[in-house]
Amino acid sequence: MLRMLMLFDIDATLVTTSRSGMLALGDAGRELFGSFEIDGIDFAGRLDPLIIADLLRANGRAADRANTTAMRDGYRRHLTRRLAAPGIARALPGVHGVVERLCAEPGVTMGLLTGNFEDTGCLKLRACGIDPDRFIVRVWGDESPHDPPQRHHLGAVGLERYRKLHAREARAGSVTIIGDTPHDVECAKRNGARCLAVATGSYSAEQLSTAGADRVVIDMSDVDDVVGWLVGDRGSRMANGQ
Repeated sequence: MLRMLMLFDIDATLVTTSRSGMLALGDAGRELFGSFEIDGIDFAGRLDPLIIADLLRANGRAADRANTTAMRDGYRRHLTRRLAAPGIARALPGVHGVVERLCAEPGVTMGLLTGNFEDTGCLKLRACGIDPDRFIVRVWGDESPHDPPQRHHLGAVGLERYRKLHAREARAGSVTIIGDTPHDVECAKRNGARCLAVATGSYSAEQLSTAGADRVVIDMSDVDDVVGWLVGDRGSRMANGQ
């Protein structure tokens, strides 16, 4: 049986939460410090620990453990509140169908590779009707083993978890990272994986193609096409030794 690992990003790939994450971080900062701005900070495709550190420094606060922990606690509380509003969070086009189909595919291990913290990432998924437990290999934004952390470090963490799960290494070319930013593309390239890029975030299809994605789609609404590329086409190539 051909075994494959699919590693999905969360924000703007699987779900949209109407900027609830960014806004909740602003809420947390104002609750702690009074005046607190989030404009000018790069959020897309980045790790939550780096985003919080950038926000603290940009607002003249130390990015130390105490402030970081307080920001993370406030972020979780305010995100929970914001996600409770009707219509705020939803799965992106085709996502439910793609997840259902891939979960039913023999030999496919579903995974997450995201910049989110585990608690807040799961909140976003559940708010959109997606069960995080369907993703067996999960790598979160604070799990880089290096300092400073980078998104591409997370690929090796995912591959190691796959190895422990199946007692075997992932076969070359059998791993695909699905995301919406050039950071996802870079992560795939640095870890010997393919990348399916979806232009459902802040980057255009042209920008994602230029970044080097193996395939770019506007969204995942054509479930047959997306699953066919992820599984069928890959299966054919691997079977032919390509």
